[in-house]
Amino acid sequence: MDSYKASQVISGTWGEMWLSGEKMAECTSLQAKVSLKKTAVSMCGTLVDGQKITGIDCKGTLKLNKVTSMMISLLSSDIRAGKQSEFTIMSKLADPDALGTERITLKGVTFDELTLIDWDAKKNGEESIPFTFQDWEPLDLID
Repeated sequence: MDSYKASQVISGTWGEMWLSGEKMAECTSLQAKVSLKKTAVSMCGTLVDGQKITGIDCKGTLKLNKVTSMMISLLSSDIRAGKQSEFTIMSKLADPDALGTERITLKGVTFDELTLIDWDAKKNGEESIPFTFQDWEPLDLID
């Protein structure tokens, strides 16, 4: 693409998110990243080590307006019983001015922490929940 219009830049305002099939209208932000784990490889004839990819880390953060106690309800009993709750997250970004829609599913999602209490006077309640995931599937991509 040699050029584009500013209006074609996709805006997160149009983002939507589903947690194990349930739409999360209170979601305000979603980020998921795959980081490469690398191991240095010594090589003759150069002072610089090469790099070999030996694994990946899949992490993200979900931000919600605090509307209900849903996350406490979803996670409390399993955490207290020593069980691991696993979920699927589906993200959809569909700005009407953009060149298309992006949908990605995250599989094997496990949340890293559960916030039980976090509030301040004169401040809207929100939750920021880090997570890891095991796999992802791009469903729709923007060309």
